[in-house]
Amino acid sequence: MKRTLWIVSGGAEAVPGITRAREMGLHVVVSDMNPSAPGFAAADDSVIANTYDVDETVAAAAAYHRKTRPIDGVMCMAADVPLTVASVAAALDLPGIPVESARLAADKLAMKQAFANAGIPIPWYRAIASLDELRAAVGERGVPLVLKPVDGSRRARRAAADGGHRPGMGVRACDQPVAARRRDGRGSIWPGRRSAPRGCSSTARARPAASSTATTSTLDTFAPYIVENGGEQPSALPPEAQERISAVAMDAGRAIGIVSGSVKGDMVWTDRGPCVIEIAARLSGGWMSTDQIPLGTGVDLIACAIRLALGERVPAEDLRPRRHRGVAIRYFFPPPGRVTAIGGADAFRDVPWVHRMGFFVEPGDVVQPTTDHTKRAGFVITTGATREEAVSRAESVVQAVRIQTT
Repeated sequence: MKRTLWIVSGGAEAVPGITRAREMGLHVVVSDMNPSAPGFAAADDSVIANTYDVDETVAAAAAYHRKTRPIDGVMCMAADVPLTVASVAAALDLPGIPVESARLAADKLAMKQAFANAGIPIPWYRAIASLDELRAAVGERGVPLVLKPVDGSRRARRAAADGGHRPGMGVRACDQPVAARRRDGRGSIWPGRRSAPRGCSSTARARPAASSTATTSTLDTFAPYIVENGGEQPSALPPEAQERISAVAMDAGRAIGIVSGSVKGDMVWTDRGPCVIEIAARLSGGWMSTDQIPLGTGVDLIACAIRLALGERVPAEDLRPRRHRGVAIRYFFPPPGRVTAIGGADAFRDVPWVHRMGFFVEPGDVVQPTTDHTKRAGFVITTGATREEAVSRAESVVQAVRIQTT
């Protein structure tokens, strides 16, 4: 009998990973609360269960494991649900990270405190639970400062010199130094004078597979919200700096108890060297793990993560980059309004350096004001001999494609 892999979440970004798992000869089960989840069509079996509801998913997986066929591994792809995954693994005695590590990864304030206790370099931060506390922090530290909910990366805000600490910033959802989507009103704040994050994805003990640079040239456009407008690889930092960043990212993973598993680090390079913004106990989304890293480095990151989820050993050689090709992703941000037409995309359908292009809207849909990454209207991933060439190509597509709104 084929071994069975349970994948929590069946969004569009998970489809390449689901396909890869089946190519590896696995029986793939996908769980998602959306009956029309794209991943269901790519899987062998599908189960309706809320990916963020730990108890519901654990119960569904246990029932499938007992009544249908035994599950050999569990993981997520392009979904921030490490606690759900770890809980399923613990309930069914499957390989996985400790549940407590997943809890720390989900509570960014507790994570920061664990980093501080372990001596991991982190920026100054402060928990914020009210407008008065935010005003006090701005008065003490000055601006810019970054304000972010504790349990998710959406709705990050920047307090700037124009009085960005006004009530309209939405201070109610915050509590830590690096991220979250918390429902209890907690959030956090930390200095905004930092370079763009350097992402580091890894799937085996202490071997990072790739590093990329996020672009935040839209900071003023969408102020006070912080929304990345793309990313590129290889990193523009010198090799020595990248090595230091990778080492600190892996140390941060170990500081929250992850010895073997998938880790995604959001890092910044400062005059003191690397600092950790946060660590996610999962693979990167945004087509990073499924497309961008394999394109740029030749590393089959998804296959490595699948093998770890099944309890297999992944040799360091399998995570060592085989090339350093330029890869870039850029997003489409049309004006808010109802979409009337999307033009110019057909010209790039068969262009060899356009790896993937997709839209999250179609004529008739309404484009909302950009307050977080879910409001982006589409994306394009391009390749090139160098990072600069890939970036230039991606930006040329963004300039040529027009999403018209009224």
